[in-house]
Amino acid sequence: MTGGAAARLRVPVGDDAQRWVTRAGCRRVLFVVHNVTSATRLLDVLPLFHADVRLQMFATCTGSSPFLAGVPELLAAAGLPVLPWEQAKETAFDLVVSASYGGELGSLQGKLAILSHGVGYNKKLAAPEPGARSPEPGARSPEPGARSPEPRSPEPGARSPEPGARSPGARSPGARSPEPGARSPEPVFGLSPDWLLEGGRPLATATVLSHPEQLQRLRAACPEAAPTAVLAGDPCFDRILAALPWRDRFRRALGVGPGQRLVVVSSTWAPRSLFGGAPGADDLLPWLLSRLSAELPVDEYRTTAVLHPNIWYGHGPGQVHAWLDNARRAGLDAIPPLDGWRQALIAADCVLGDHSSVTYYAAAIGVPVLLGAFPQGDLDPLSPVAALGRTAPRLVRRGSLRAQIERAVATYDPGHYKELADQTSSAPGRSAELLRRLFYGLVGIGEPDTHPALLDPLPLPPYTPARVTTPVRVLAGLTGPAEVTVVRYAAVGDEPGPDESPGVYADSPHTVVDEETRDTGRLRLADVVVRHADAQDPRLGPPGAWTAEALDRYPDCGLAAYADGPDRCVVRTREGRLLRLSAAPGPDGRPDLCDPAVYASALYAWTSGGRSVDQAVRDGITVRTGDTAHRVTVEALLA
Repeated sequence: MTGGAAARLRVPVGDDAQRWVTRAGCRRVLFVVHNVTSATRLLDVLPLFHADVRLQMFATCTGSSPFLAGVPELLAAAGLPVLPWEQAKETAFDLVVSASYGGELGSLQGKLAILSHGVGYNKKLAAPEPGARSPEPGARSPEPGARSPEPRSPEPGARSPEPGARSPGARSPGARSPEPGARSPEPVFGLSPDWLLEGGRPLATATVLSHPEQLQRLRAACPEAAPTAVLAGDPCFDRILAALPWRDRFRRALGVGPGQRLVVVSSTWAPRSLFGGAPGADDLLPWLLSRLSAELPVDEYRTTAVLHPNIWYGHGPGQVHAWLDNARRAGLDAIPPLDGWRQALIAADCVLGDHSSVTYYAAAIGVPVLLGAFPQGDLDPLSPVAALGRTAPRLVRRGSLRAQIERAVATYDPGHYKELADQTSSAPGRSAELLRRLFYGLVGIGEPDTHPALLDPLPLPPYTPARVTTPVRVLAGLTGPAEVTVVRYAAVGDEPGPDESPGVYADSPHTVVDEETRDTGRLRLADVVVRHADAQDPRLGPPGAWTAEALDRYPDCGLAAYADGPDRCVVRTREGRLLRLSAAPGPDGRPDLCDPAVYASALYAWTSGGRSVDQAVRDGITVRTGDTAHRVTVEALLA
């Protein structure tokens, strides 16, 4: 990444590059990567240069961040020529784009545009080390998931906001407006002279801001850099806004079925984050992870975690997965660090978060939030993120987690965070237009006239159904002539379930165990054993054969279920009946995304309650989970 002569590129730049290039004379654009967090912000704006044969793009890594893991893979996926840092400093560029202030940016040759890699600039941060511009050991880094920069005007260095931009006087709820000339009592990353100036002069040609409130704070904290400020909206936020109509698709991709609520756990990095912890600190995380499984019925809630890349790459993906192991086996999905978090926010019904930009984005698009951690003293009190901390309700260890989530959703006022949303971007939906205008102005050539400035749409995530491999406690009961109500809880360890489960569901309590459970000893004690696989999987299928083998292998099991689709399963009873249970599609014709194992539990409760399989075949069964009714047909198969 920061290698010397041995790693130098010869093409398309280098001492003899002109002998080897195919397209000569291209203008050069360099993307400066500090870590995965800042790189993902740069990837937001990369499409603004696509389809222009006049440009040659490059990437380099400063090597200044302590979080360098994952950067080589990200750069390889981007497919741009990667210059060693020393060669990058020796090479002339027409434009240099960075999403952080770390490293020796002043040594690069070219007009420098610096974007925020979060929701503006919010964190107090110690001054950089002399000559290195890297945070001091232990100092906090810029916010995760932060939004991309937004130019204020097509002309580099233009001073006034774009026509139609929001007034700098707009306030966040609970925030006091910065008085003219107000200055944060401590340096703020990206807004203080220590970061913005080098040799008493602005480091950047263009300091890209996303909202006039940042310009106000910049003028107060570092007036020397104010002439470089450009308001250009937020490309990250614009990609979220453009994808809001696809919320239902994202929910289906994440395995969220009708009537289910998606709860997203969001955390930035460092000890005072929601995911963080330190000796002697009040650590909320173990309680939270345990209550997600113990209190939230698996058929009524879907849970997923969005963690800062510095957590993933600072501690290692394997370690993060190990920390989340119990929760993941109970159904928690962990969104990969490079992509997918925005889709999860759009799909969410509630976010349990902290002072991260991800939590702020959730509030800005109208998702109820509960703050599990919020170190107010780490933030500029004049920033919008600090205002969120003064406004949003707190998650507390007292009482029920489920009750707190349901209260946050039920009492949510859509206008509660409107002013926060207004401060997310100076020009919602226009960042691509404004940023491209800025970048091409700095390069010194006209914008392409063959296509408008566009950002990539958020991709549809792969289908990821909830998968519970820890044993499941099932409370089930007959609640109508052809209806069974089922409530299921993941049983992690010996932790008791909630006390408030209605007694009517306890007619047929039983245990369901996935054959892929780690706790294999529980299989011999299970009332229902389940397997999720394709019907044509030669290792296991066909379903009829596997169910017969399972009943032979587990003599105390009353029913074996082979789930071979998102809305169906084949079951075999201890009496030898082979049946297919299939849920009717929804009103839109799409399959029911409830875990088919719940239909198997309903049939088990049905027969345990004295009703016959023949009646189920004749009339079908209505399976109720929470407020949702699933109409299930029961078809007799040849055993």
